Amino acid sequence: MSFKPHYIYARVSEIPVEKLKSKGIKGVILDVDNTLTTHDAPQPSPWVRKWLDQLEQAGIKTMILSNNNKGRVLPFAEILKLPFVAEGKKPLTIGYEKCAKLMGCAPNQLAMVGDQLFTDIWGGNRFGCMTILVEPIQEETMFFFKAKRFIEKIVLKDMPRRQL
Repeated sequence: MSFKPHYIYARVSEIPVEKLKSKGIKGVILDVDNTLTTHDAPQPSPWVRKWLDQLEQAGIKTMILSNNNKGRVLPFAEILKLPFVAEGKKPLTIGYEKCAKLMGCAPNQLAMVGDQLFTDIWGGNRFGCMTILVEPIQEETMFFFKAKRFIEKIVLKDMPRRQL
């Protein structure tokens, strides 16, 4: 089991698009909640659109993969004009497989960007793509998420902050 991300950044907008391209990345799979926006927020964070535009200009495809239901993901995906897979069952690889097929990319041509070790990163590593952990945009208030974040901090404690 590999929970170790290949790279770690504070937020998606800090991920250098030109370096993704130089590493052979042709598609980026994105988590929604606490990666692109806060939980249950209907709008993306302002810096997200600019970064997505840079990816598009570089010829890198983007798509959303979320464990949330279609009702949560669809309005957000429509705002960003991105295809998506809802109920992706991360960390299982089924959602990653759907994304790869829709984008026409092999696993080693994809990067998964998300804020959670035990879903986004573990699933991306299992699928064989580059994984990039970003810090959560906002601290969660629900006990389940707080407990998961506590365990993540223990796992991340001795992990160096690697960047592209």
